[in-house]
Amino acid sequence: MSKTSYYGTGRRKAATARVYLRPGNGGFTVNRRELDIYFRRETDKMILKQPLTLTETTENFDITVTVRGGGTTGQAGAIKHGISRALLLFNPEFRPALKSAGFLTRDSRIKERKKYGQKGARARFQFSKR
Repeated sequence: MSKTSYYGTGRRKAATARVYLRPGNGGFTVNRRELDIYFRRETDKMILKQPLTLTETTENFDITVTVRGGGTTGQAGAIKHGISRALLLFNPEFRPALKSAGFLTRDSRIKERKKYGQKGARARFQFSKR
């Protein structure tokens, strides 16, 4: 077996994913657990596999992921970003397809901080005229 591996870091919201692609037959491990055990929701699994489906490399790699922070959807988005970056190292010709699909762009939307004198980031305390 080849020792070649391709690495990509992905981020989304508060989640950070370290993704390693190694030549294989489609195995997927997230934090030392199988994909189906770690991610229960089908939409999260679908999000992860989008870059592989787009580039038609689903069965070419064994993927090992370490992900920390955030919730399941944020982690899925971070893994998608990491896989996309790692695929670029494998084959730079994938760039136009991944770029046009928006998989290389870091989604910078994060939770806005709560402001003082307010109930939340934007919500005010209830105002009473009388």
